[in-house]
Formats: sequence, structure tokens, C-alpha cells
Amino acid sequence: METERTLTNAARRAQIVAAAIDTIAELGYVKASFAKITERAGLSSPRMISYHFTDKDDLMHEIVREVLTAGAEFIGSRMAVEETVAGKLRAYLEANLQFLRAHPRQMVALTEIGPHVRDPGGAPYTSQSAQEPSVRGLTELLSAGQHSGEFRDFDVPSMAVMIRGAVDAAAQRLRGEPGLDFDAYAREVVTAFELATRSG
Repeated sequence: METERTLTNAARRAQIVAAAIDTIAELGYVKASFAKITERAGLSSPRMISYHFTDKDDLMHEIVREVLTAGAEFIGSRMAVEETVAGKLRAYLEANLQFLRAHPRQMVALTEIGPHVRDPGGAPYTSQSAQEPSVRGLTELLSAGQHSGEFRDFDVPSMAVMIRGAVDAAAQRLRGEPGLDFDAYAREVVTAFELATRSG
């Protein structure tokens, strides 16, 4: 019985998160009230959201956590099968862009939520702080490529920021310019950074 209740609660939370993402993507963060999310989810009362989430900030953190976790798993699984550092970098870029294209509503929601979410210290997230975990991971990857001789000598932190910036720019374009040829963008980004990093 306890397992059934846990599964029901998990399903309800997932339903609320999905409805919140859709509501934010359509109306923006400010207009995405519990009442609007309740309506989108087909729930009887906003109290059903309050039962699962303390407040709007709690719900927003859950959206960020779920989307980032899904993205990390998607990208990580594709990098893991590559045996070379250059292959992992290519997989990182391709998987990031594939995930963005496959989850446009989630990307719009994250962009809307970002300025309003606070970190554990209470400070607002910035584009720099949001990028930081990915930049650190890229720094380690690029350093490994230099040590293996696959990559040329370049300033690793700068290259990491540029790579992350190319991915984030795609997310912004996906929202503002639906006509962007994402396949072409992905090919050019991969080619550009292969040429920029390779040795010899």
C-alpha cells in the first residue's frame, strides 16, 4: 500500500511539473500562477500543488533539477561510449544540441525561471553561475585532450567558455528564431571546435 501511495505521489508531482513547464513556456514565469498551473494540469484545486511543493520557488527548483538531470544523463550516456577525448567532445556538442532541439518547452521554461531562482546561499542565478558546472567539466575534458596529445596547446578555460557559449546561444536562438536550421548549426559548431582544438 505504501509503495502504491509513493508511486501515486511521484506521478502527481510529475504531472504538476509537466504542467508548470508548459504554463511557463506559454505565459512566462510571472503569469505562471498556481491557479494557471492547476488549470493546465487538470487538477481540482491549487491546494493539490501545495501538497507536493512548499511554494512556487520549490516547484521551480524541481523543474530545474529534473531538466538538468535529464540533460546530463542524455549527454553523459553519449559521451561514455566514445573512447577518445576528441570523440567525447564531439558527443558533448552533438548531444547538447540534440537535447535542446528535442525539449524546446523545457528550454524556454529554464530561460524564464533562471532570473527568479536563488541558489542555496540566496543569491540569484546568473548566466555565469548556471554555466559553471558545465565549464568545469569541459575544462577537465579539454585538459585531458591536451595531455593525451589529441588537442593543441590553447588556453583551456577560455576554450571551455566559448564551447559552452555556443551551446547556450543555440538555446536562445531556438526560442527566438524557430526558423534556425539546427542540423546545420550543429554541424558547424562541431566542425568549428574540432578545428579549433585538434593537434596538428
